[in-house]
Amino acid sequence: MLPEEVFKRRRRHNNTPESILLIIANFIVISADITLFSSHKHVHWFFWVVAGLLAVYNFFTIRRNIEEFSGKVVLISYISSVLILIPLYFILNH
Repeated sequence: MLPEEVFKRRRRHNNTPESILLIIANFIVISADITLFSSHKHVHWFFWVVAGLLAVYNFFTIRRNIEEFSGKVVLISYISSVLILIPLYFILNH
């Protein structure tokens, strides 16, 4: 028989890993930030405030879930998703 813990699910998350939720949150916030606070020639100062607050949120989320982010695959996927945000800026800004 399987233990009962196998079928336990976290409420409201359906067992989505915290790393995936963080990556999705990064893309949504940065996409909205780029769309609202940057143009072809000018980046509004509030863009940097939102980006800084997102960096603080990432720091504390990773610190809270350090055991999940210690895996090699999760770390590589998180770093690659952050690096993809740079071309996303140029794609959404033009």
